[in-house]
Amino acid sequence: MYTQERTAMSNLVVGGPVAVNSYDNAIVAALVENRPVMLVHAFNGGYLRPAELGEASHDKGVQLATALDDTVKEAKGHLWHITPAGFFGQRPLYFIESAAGQATSQPAGAGGTDAGRGDDGVPKPQRRRIAVHQDAPKSTADTVQVGLPDKVGDKWRGKNGAPDDSQLWVVTVTPWGGITFVPITHPDTILGFKDHAVAANSEVRLTYNWGGDFTGTVINTFYPRLPSEWNVPYHHVFT
Repeated sequence: MYTQERTAMSNLVVGGPVAVNSYDNAIVAALVENRPVMLVHAFNGGYLRPAELGEASHDKGVQLATALDDTVKEAKGHLWHITPAGFFGQRPLYFIESAAGQATSQPAGAGGTDAGRGDDGVPKPQRRRIAVHQDAPKSTADTVQVGLPDKVGDKWRGKNGAPDDSQLWVVTVTPWGGITFVPITHPDTILGFKDHAVAANSEVRLTYNWGGDFTGTVINTFYPRLPSEWNVPYHHVFT
């Protein structure tokens, strides 16, 4: 099913007020089936990747890359899971988790922490999540970090004893077929770039949502792409 053909999904609504008749399998795969996807930027076609690929890195951020090299591909640094994480009111919430540095959880009795098990009984993998700075976006230094909930810096951990609130996102499908990420800790912002510059190796941070609604602005929209679709021009993908 997940090749170049398209399967119509009627009124797919994820986390927002916009009903979308989507022909894009990658959105469905990312949000419903939790398949790893590339997050390709609307403006220059670059893709999101962790600044550090190894599983031991928890204090580095995310950047926009325009060249997909073998090192990144082998480490799955170009792939992200958009993992369901409960609800905020009636809005579904998600984690944005990197496939790079993914580790298999060990049972608590075997010297590790069991992160729970999936429907098939297999332990859930430990994945590093994008975490938001508590004070963002007050400063251009208030970026994001990619790390496990208990290993990111103090300012990237949840307030009031909630370990994950700085890592929870509203994911909204936009009318033009992309998705926008809104952190629940800063609902007037969206995932954007430092100094609003969208260039190769731009540093990801929170930026004010000048669009004024949950769909965000076109320039800070991301298109989920299945890895096989990386070389498909946009005008072929979105027609």
